Amino acid sequence: MKKLKISYCLLFTMTLSFSLFAQNTDQRKDAKKEFNIVKFGAIGDGETLNTVAIQKAIDAASKLKIGGTVVFPKGKFLTGSIELKSNVDLLITEESVLLGSTNPSDYKNVSSEGRPNSPKKDDNTHLGLIVAHNSTNIKLYGKGKIDGQGRALALTIDSLHHAGIKIDPNYSLQNMRPSETIRPKLFSFSLCNQVKIEELNISSSAGWGLSFELCNGLTINGIKLTNRAYWNNDGMDITDCTNVKITNCDVNSADDGICLKSYYPGYFNDNIYIANCTIRSSASAIKFGTASYGGFKNVTIEHIKIFDTFRSAIAIESVDGGIIENIKVEDITAKNTGNSIFIRLGNRAGEKPGSIKNVLIKDMKVEIPFGRPDIDYDLRGPEVPYFHNPFPASITGISGYDVENITIENVEITYPGRATKGMAYIPLSRLQQVPEKAKNYPEFDMFGELPAWAFYVRHAKGLTFKNITLKLQHNDFRPAFVFDEVADLKMENISLPVTNKKEIVLKQSKNVTLDDKANTTKNEL
Repeated sequence: MKKLKISYCLLFTMTLSFSLFAQNTDQRKDAKKEFNIVKFGAIGDGETLNTVAIQKAIDAASKLKIGGTVVFPKGKFLTGSIELKSNVDLLITEESVLLGSTNPSDYKNVSSEGRPNSPKKDDNTHLGLIVAHNSTNIKLYGKGKIDGQGRALALTIDSLHHAGIKIDPNYSLQNMRPSETIRPKLFSFSLCNQVKIEELNISSSAGWGLSFELCNGLTINGIKLTNRAYWNNDGMDITDCTNVKITNCDVNSADDGICLKSYYPGYFNDNIYIANCTIRSSASAIKFGTASYGGFKNVTIEHIKIFDTFRSAIAIESVDGGIIENIKVEDITAKNTGNSIFIRLGNRAGEKPGSIKNVLIKDMKVEIPFGRPDIDYDLRGPEVPYFHNPFPASITGISGYDVENITIENVEITYPGRATKGMAYIPLSRLQQVPEKAKNYPEFDMFGELPAWAFYVRHAKGLTFKNITLKLQHNDFRPAFVFDEVADLKMENISLPVTNKKEIVLKQSKNVTLDDKANTTKNEL
């Protein structure tokens, strides 16, 4: 009996050993082979151009059936455009820096093959430091840095234009800068599937930062992105992509922080999840648009911290015929931010307007200062070109096309007050003075002076305001809410500063429900 037990033990040990051996063998079989760029001739002195050597390593890794990992070791590796291929990972180790060339001749466009037509195809450059087109299963990760040296690159482009060496046909004399179409991005990915970006410290583009277009299965997690070197420095731009997850990122940008765009009619940003991010922006923190030809649907944004942002914390815009629907924004904290919520349905394309419906914004706390929130930025968004009182949040459609089914719940906004009739004044008897501007660029200051201090709403139906606390640091002569041509409005548990003036103004609005708990009175025009 004892011998039998020993035999069973021996058999179990042999079986376990064989199993572990087989597992380790499988892991070795599945592990990607590493391709150190130094072995392909790269030199990490920060001066030698390594584009050819790095591309050789990528091409070699792509030839393997399961792909390979291209490794950037310790050093500063200068490069122009490099193109990622399917099944290739880029590992930038902790003491490694990938430097973008400051010579514009070292950059190339992503292929346009397979890309649908866009009404604004010339407005979106596909030049990039790291580019990928029609690739599957690619990954960029590591604790190293990517530095695009964007300001030096942009100023070189500017100098070449003025020297007559390389003319930019779209150069902006008014703004004294070359157009976006010839300034490379940091990343330019199109028509790619299963893309992962993790951990990296990324900075300094000559234009947009990270651009993903018509991609599916995109994950961006745990990166630090600083893009404040030059104009049009968006953080991330997600264009007509599906199944996107952006989490645990720190974004500091001179232009929009995380921007969803739609350049292609019939295509959508669909199934987008953005969470646990910190955003600082000299424009808007999270923005839908401005390009909005196809649309945006099934988007969830939650657990976001925003600070020192010049424009809107949340901007939701359809002005090119795009459809926006099923949007959830939750748990947002915004400090020192120029505007809280901007929802705009316009029609600058001049054809049939799109739509905005089924939007939930809840659990949001915003503090709005009297002056510029981004005054300490090196590059600041353009000043509003007229004197004005502080702007309220706004929800606006256009005549004949309402914004629909919007719920604002559990929201606290602190406004600066200090509005004065001496600065600007729209009497409630002249609300028609607020312009429609159906074809204008959408922005929270687009209408000029507004007659409310908290919310201005026009051309909307199916609105719910619930558990809203609005605070003023100083007095404001305007009412808190102005509703102009609004239908099916419900207001529940609205807390406002105690004043002797009417705080809710209704003009040509119908089916309005205001509960008894609201700390206000209403005025119907």
